[in-house]
Amino acid sequence: MTLLSQSLWQWLEKIDKWLFLKINTEWTSGLLDGILPWWREANAWVPLYLFLVVFGLLNFRKQFWLWLLFIIITLVFTDQMSSTLFKKTFMRLRPCADDTLLGQVRLLLNHCSGGFSFTSSHAANHVGFAVFLIATTRQVFGKARYLFLLWAATISYGQVYVGVHFPLDIVCGALLGAALGWLTSSVYLRRFGELKPAEEAAAAHKP
Repeated sequence: MTLLSQSLWQWLEKIDKWLFLKINTEWTSGLLDGILPWWREANAWVPLYLFLVVFGLLNFRKQFWLWLLFIIITLVFTDQMSSTLFKKTFMRLRPCADDTLLGQVRLLLNHCSGGFSFTSSHAANHVGFAVFLIATTRQVFGKARYLFLLWAATISYGQVYVGVHFPLDIVCGALLGAALGWLTSSVYLRRFGELKPAEEAAAAHKP
């Protein structure tokens, strides 16, 4: 690492930790303390995932399985790129495990999550998923599909709020997820087109 790049990283890290402490210890409320630890958990969103599966099966039939396959591919890419490549390369400690922040972190979980911090797999996975949904469901959900991005953003923010990720982990994880979600959705759209209700898809193929 050159002197310039080292100085740049030190500056970014200083800003990153300052913003983390603001979000984690100052910009707080009892309401968010109660909601965000639950909100960021995958189990909290099982009803949403079940809704998408049932909704897809009822409305898209054969299209649904290819769409679901690409969602799985997207999540595998985002998770592996974040967890296997980035985290093992940068090996950045989580805020709750960082000695320079000892006694300053407000950890809202029962334990400090294991593994490294950069990039956030929560952010990569949820933003990648959201971008894929936004790109492929224009004719299904219309403008309401952008709520998926808001959903992903709030879950990602919760990672900082509860004390297990720095803001930079979230931003870079989100960018990684957005890039991979865009990539897989582009391949899906070029090959299969936008997701449509089964009746519309059948009508489009009639002579």
